[in-house]
Amino acid sequence: MREIGRRRFLAAAAGALGAGALPLAALADSVQLPFANGDRQLLAFPQKRPLLVLTPRPPQLETPFALFDQGVYTPNDAFFVRWHLSNIPQHVDATAHRIAVTGEVNRPLNVSLNDLAGLPQHEVTAVNQCSGNGRGLSSPRVAGGQWDNGAMGNAIWTGVRLRDVLERAGLKSTAKQVQFDGLEGPALPTTPDFRKSLDVDKALGDDILIAYAMNGAPLPLLNGYPVRLVVPGWYSTYWVKMLSAITVLDHVDDNFWMKTAYRIPDTPDNSVVPGATGFPTVPISRMRVRSFVTNVADGAKIDRNVQELRGIAFDGGSGIKRVEVSLDGGTTWRDAALGTDAGKYSFRRWSSPLRPAPGATFTIAVRATANDGATQPVTQGWNPSGYLRNAIETYKVMVG
Repeated sequence: MREIGRRRFLAAAAGALGAGALPLAALADSVQLPFANGDRQLLAFPQKRPLLVLTPRPPQLETPFALFDQGVYTPNDAFFVRWHLSNIPQHVDATAHRIAVTGEVNRPLNVSLNDLAGLPQHEVTAVNQCSGNGRGLSSPRVAGGQWDNGAMGNAIWTGVRLRDVLERAGLKSTAKQVQFDGLEGPALPTTPDFRKSLDVDKALGDDILIAYAMNGAPLPLLNGYPVRLVVPGWYSTYWVKMLSAITVLDHVDDNFWMKTAYRIPDTPDNSVVPGATGFPTVPISRMRVRSFVTNVADGAKIDRNVQELRGIAFDGGSGIKRVEVSLDGGTTWRDAALGTDAGKYSFRRWSSPLRPAPGATFTIAVRATANDGATQPVTQGWNPSGYLRNAIETYKVMVG
């Protein structure tokens, strides 16, 4: 994590005041994703280029996958969007916004952006990935948002350490977990408010941020303006947007979004036999190692002038050690060249030569190995929520 200056914080906060309201999206084109009921409209929401629409309310917008070939950082206007509740403010006044810090603390706080500016500023490059990224590819199919693989993005996040705010409040000895709430709200009073919690030890880590900027610009409204939680290496369910309340608890959080939702089987590989019930579960947390080809799509007919395969890889925070590519569906493998390391939580670019002959066919496969030794499985384990997808991706292509 890199420390930055107060001046940059104030400049970004001032720029954030210009974020506008959230009007209706405008219709553009549509695409077909590679699974049943995969037809998606491309809509341009405010501060966003046309993205794939899973649902318009609450907004669930997926990044078209070809965009990931353009660089290691995902542009703000192309970054995926995932909200849980439909009542989302269409305008937030950053000067009036406050984060209430209460619960098991010695000094309750009401933190403004100006207060945050008085704390040391930091940056971290990290992938933000939906827990259900790739859920639409589950077999057998499961309930939930049917994402392809574009519910992820990589950005430079700027803000202050959560730890510095908690230390100002002073944690009591009874503190066990830290709960986070944002401005999104339910349409019905019977719908549980969206809140997420971290163990105190995790919340006090070096890399957990209250972020006000991504890629050097204010957060887009749909990505959590004016401030959001950033939990590098963990799935985005914990990255609470429009952060407005931090409550220190003396118990393990038992609200719906922790006790019931976003849980995975408590088995060695977090999978079960399809149809299984009654198994113990644990909250989802750290992301698994993944890799993709970004310049060739499955089923594509490619030009013989394509002389290189390119892609990205990432994991939950140990960093990428190795990427291997196969041109025969996984029978033989060769090492790819790794690009610049932007940090252990970041996308890592990779490349590998390709010498296509006219009429040739390939089944391209790619697998990554993380610095902690984790690698990708050949087949995907199954769980009822379609979480944790990280099997080796394959791409059947023909040379034109």
